This record gives sequence, C-alpha cells and structure tokens, in this order.
Amino acid sequence: MAVSTRPPGVRTALQWSALGVAGVFLFAGILGFVPGITSNYGSLGFAGPGSGALLLGIFQVSVLHNLVHLLFGAAGLFMARTHRQARNFLTYGGVIYLVLWLYGLLIGDETPANFIPENYADNWLHLILGLAMIVLAVLLSPRTTPAGSRKS
Repeated sequence: MAVSTRPPGVRTALQWSALGVAGVFLFAGILGFVPGITSNYGSLGFAGPGSGALLLGIFQVSVLHNLVHLLFGAAGLFMARTHRQARNFLTYGGVIYLVLWLYGLLIGDETPANFIPENYADNWLHLILGLAMIVLAVLLSPRTTPAGSRKS
C-alpha cells in the first residue's frame, strides 16, 4: 500500500480534473431546468423520447436526464476528495458514458427504450465525454504530486 506524502487538503491534477468534470455535469443539470437556455421548455417531460426540450437548442433533455447529470456531478464532487476516488470517477464514469453512447446508437431516438432521452447530438457528446474522462484518468493517474508543485 502506497503512502501519500501530500499534505492534507492539497489536491492533485487528477482531483482538480475530476472536480472540473463534476462541475460541468452540475452546470449542465442546472441549465437543463432553465427556460430559454433549454428551448421548448414547456415540453420538458419526466423521461422518454417524448420530451421535446433541448438544452442549448441541441441536446434532448428531460427531468430524468437533468437529474442524472446532477447526481453524476455530485458523485464527482464527493469522489474528487481523494486521488484514487477521482481516478475511479473519471475511469468508470467514462466507461458509463461510452456505454450510453453505444446504447443511444443501438436503440434509436424514438423508441420507448430511449428513456433518458438521447438524440443524435447527445450520442456523440457521450462519446467525447467518455473518451475525455478516460484519457484524463490515464494521463493524470501517475501524477500524485499536488497540482502546481514541482518535485525536487
């Protein structure tokens, strides 16, 4: 078992990245409930392909979709407290988003199985998010020194 030499409360670049990703998810979840930023807000459904609301006029959202973003963001904030948990958040969260990408491609936009809901833009955003999260986890995992400090 490796023992950290970091002072308590000092975050690594991986932890800062997890916090940043978590912040993006929280921001997206909140914006999904804001009329004007979410077009067709009046057609925001709880779940399913019938929700006609579009975040930024592009990404199909529903109450469930927004809540998932908020919960994912909260999990990221919680898990960014340690280097190991931050790595797990980015790695497994990235895998979850890659699975969502595949799921969205396979089920189609208008089927009842599209319960989140997802559209074409969501599918490709999920691919980008999943890959970016995994790349961050892989590239920043070995770096356990605090962000901004240098090893001597």
